[in-house]
Amino acid sequence: MSYAFSLSDLSYSSRTVCNISTSPKSYCLSPAKIMLNSYAALICTIITLTLVTLAPERSQAQWQKTAEQVANFDSLPDATDKLQSLIENQKGVIVLTEKYYRISRPLTLRLDQHGAASITSTTGSTLIMTGPGPAISVQGNHTGTAAPTSFSAKTWNERMPTFAGFEILGGHPQSDGINLQQTVGAMIKGMSIRWCHHGIHLTTRNRNVIVSNCHLYENSGVGLYLDDVNLHQINVSNSHISYNRGGGLVVRDGNVRNLQVTGCDIEGNMPDDTTETKTANIWIDVSGSARDASKSIAEIAITGNTIQHSANYGGKNDKTIAPGGANIRLSGKEIYPINSVTITGNVLSDTSTLVEIRHSHDVTVTGNTFFAPMPNNLTIAHSQRVVVSSNTFNPRQFVRPGIIRFTHCTDCILANATLYQLATDRGAVRLSECSGCLLSGLIISECNSGMLINKTNNTTISNCRVSGTQEDSFDVLIDQSNTNIKMQGNSFSGFTVIDAASAETPNSPLDRTSPDHHQSVP
Repeated sequence: MSYAFSLSDLSYSSRTVCNISTSPKSYCLSPAKIMLNSYAALICTIITLTLVTLAPERSQAQWQKTAEQVANFDSLPDATDKLQSLIENQKGVIVLTEKYYRISRPLTLRLDQHGAASITSTTGSTLIMTGPGPAISVQGNHTGTAAPTSFSAKTWNERMPTFAGFEILGGHPQSDGINLQQTVGAMIKGMSIRWCHHGIHLTTRNRNVIVSNCHLYENSGVGLYLDDVNLHQINVSNSHISYNRGGGLVVRDGNVRNLQVTGCDIEGNMPDDTTETKTANIWIDVSGSARDASKSIAEIAITGNTIQHSANYGGKNDKTIAPGGANIRLSGKEIYPINSVTITGNVLSDTSTLVEIRHSHDVTVTGNTFFAPMPNNLTIAHSQRVVVSSNTFNPRQFVRPGIIRFTHCTDCILANATLYQLATDRGAVRLSECSGCLLSGLIISECNSGMLINKTNNTTISNCRVSGTQEDSFDVLIDQSNTNIKMQGNSFSGFTVIDAASAETPNSPLDRTSPDHHQSVP
């Protein structure tokens, strides 16, 4: 509940001592015989500040917004028992017909009792959850895989629990939207879930989940949360997943395969202030289970989405929101890294790091548009066989560093990309402590600096063109910490620093490194 207090509310009349207002109600302390003095005003102020301190800021905003949206919120009866009775009497299949329903406990669907269940609405009903826990708890019994041989007749009778066509609003700081446990073929479509803690929460084990045409918006936790779940086959499509403070789509631990995210707008899923964060619009995270082989994530496709955040969009270049946030973050682990991921055809913008990949193998980042990074376009570390190709990197109207960084990487490729006006003086492209990598077909134009190679070996730089770097900067800098760097077919128009002992630079018509601009490090 949100309380507001103003000194202008103090009155020395006998009618009103102070006014502590709430939405939708207002409360007045109106003593008839006690004259307000400075001591009473101080006590009133302390009480008000205490109330504000005790109530979580996020739940205040949610509660206030829920009450504002639903004009007759306080007069709504508690419909928990009524709806749960309908679920039991109608074998788990109910249609919501009223405009608003207020509940205080989870509506529970036990699929072993109900079989295939559904909650739908054809009138756009709103379900308001004013207690802790999920508004809808779905409890199945599947213990197998997605293979038909692992299904029992009982499991088939529980198939495809469906939720469609209505809205869930949170009215409690720990209220969630929908929780799925041990389900097969669950379908969540045409739903709006707002002002909850987590929007959709998958736990334990699930198979063949579809989330489509949904709005998961402004929840205090995660929009779509795969929480230490054993889950193979989940499709997320054509949805808006935005302004969820704890992340948009978060996969943490568990055993997850075959996650597809396509055609979605995913933005602003991190703190909306200067709070430092590690969360992301899409965050795949097994970093907390270093040696547990049972927790692994692989086979992910993130295609055709717009993914962004307002970290500094249109703001001053020295200011940022949610520092540390990312659009896509793969947080793997050394022994059982994230594996087999494709990130293709997305528009990515306006976070501290647009894409971060750590401890991951066999990842492709292809055909994406990167703009307005603050400061990093792409960070790849402790990874192998990452292919980054056919992308554009352009800060557009902003002045941004836009760094592309590989650190402790092996057998990675950065190829066929355009890098434009990246405002960093220490290398738009940086390789440090890498091995067996390939930089090829890069057009680096009007950037403050070009390529910086450090402590790297057995790497090839070919058919790259660097132009328009600042006069006091460099097109390429390869110092004596490197070994076996092969260069061929490149065009450098500015200053280059190439250690003769570590880099082979064949005499090619395309290599226009003049003596005035070329320095070999002794």
